[in-house]
Amino acid sequence: MRMNRRSFLHLTGAGVVGAKVAAAQKRRRPNIVLILIDDYGWRDTGYNGSTFYETPNLDRLAREGMVFTDGYSASPVCSPTRAAIMTGKYPARLHLTAHLQGASNRYLHTKVLQPNTRLALPLEEVTIAELLREQGYRTACIGKWHLGAKGFLPSEQGFDVSYGGDEAGSTNNFFYPAWRKKVNLEGKPGEYLTDRLTTLAEEFIASNKDRPFFLYLPHFAVHTPIEGKPEKVKKYDAKARREDPQNYGEYAAMVESMDESVGRVMAALEAVGVAENTLVLFSADNGGVTSLEWKGRPVTSNLPLRLGKGHVYEGGIRVPTVVRWPGVTKAGSRSGEPVVSYDYAPTLAEVAGVPRERVAQMDGRSFAGALRGRAGKTRDVFWHYPHYSPQLGRPAAAMRNGEDKLILFFEDSRVELYNLREDMGEKRDLAKEQPGKAAAMRKRLEAWLAATGAQIPVKNANYDAARELVMGEATGPVPAK
Repeated sequence: MRMNRRSFLHLTGAGVVGAKVAAAQKRRRPNIVLILIDDYGWRDTGYNGSTFYETPNLDRLAREGMVFTDGYSASPVCSPTRAAIMTGKYPARLHLTAHLQGASNRYLHTKVLQPNTRLALPLEEVTIAELLREQGYRTACIGKWHLGAKGFLPSEQGFDVSYGGDEAGSTNNFFYPAWRKKVNLEGKPGEYLTDRLTTLAEEFIASNKDRPFFLYLPHFAVHTPIEGKPEKVKKYDAKARREDPQNYGEYAAMVESMDESVGRVMAALEAVGVAENTLVLFSADNGGVTSLEWKGRPVTSNLPLRLGKGHVYEGGIRVPTVVRWPGVTKAGSRSGEPVVSYDYAPTLAEVAGVPRERVAQMDGRSFAGALRGRAGKTRDVFWHYPHYSPQLGRPAAAMRNGEDKLILFFEDSRVELYNLREDMGEKRDLAKEQPGKAAAMRKRLEAWLAATGAQIPVKNANYDAARELVMGEATGPVPAK
């Protein structure tokens, strides 16, 4: 092919421009997408071994990124975990340890009286959205907020764009217009809420492709009401086998729609050419719901993990955690380093170039090193849930160091000790066999509770076993300042 001077200059000029664009993309701080699923169990993924739920997009994300096998939520219930994600702080330090609607639940006849807790994330707390916005990021929260009503909404906490996020902890219905009863978001007749949130996410990505952005996509799915698209429910009902503890077609349909959302977000990033410069973090706010039934059916099963949402056993706090960061994370890699929701903010801050002094007050530890293939040092990780949960969980605190995990129950001050390497199902309590280790870990856990100013339940002089879980009127929670 012969080329004249004008053609040559045109093509070489285009090449120079293209090279400059590529160089600019490389220099630009990575976009960040954080997808948070509600009540999604560690075992509810194909890559973690589920044969009933179909999660091809999440499985692809796992193949292309790094799976944290020991990923944890900061709490066994939603609002505390969300507060930890936003601030990088322990829920215990924030005094935000119950889901907002549960904060005012007063059980007057239980063995211990649970403490008051905040009703909103205080405005004086610095959020990851605020830190990223300081770095020039465009920020969006699309979906469930559950960290406060008017005056404490995402728009007051560092988000430029916000859809659907207020004090609501769940939707009453997943189909429009019925969802409008609890979720302040418009849609099309019959539209599925998971799909609507995804469409808004796609639009945000497309409109911000030329600048760094932070997209926080906290879905209402797969929280109750358990409500899937009819055609998907029919498919899974036909597939269900009673011998598989995961066999609820309605919930499986919700999981598939959630997984389709993951695929659509990834496709939206690819469509505008930013997928290779975007860190995607996928996780959940707590474990799957197993202690209660929905319409007479167990919602899901976390086996081999013990119990689920509302409990500090592994089923309540171990959650799917995947990070895809092209050029940094090794595709198909796995890390056994325990990472917790309160580690997200310092990690994302480091990725975005936030000055270290701006994250000095965070409790979490950045795992950016793990994303780059470096092993982290062993540390203690902690949980504090001083409440009675609707899933029949009891007030407790817990800690993990290496493969050892200790649980302290506040009702009777007893402890349980487990080795998670040998017993991830927490079936064999080693506290009596290894009293020295149990005592040493308890001492560190109690020191942490004191250092964080954690609120501890107090003995109840009006304990009545026959009435212990009957709610009554009492002094309400302390409001956020």
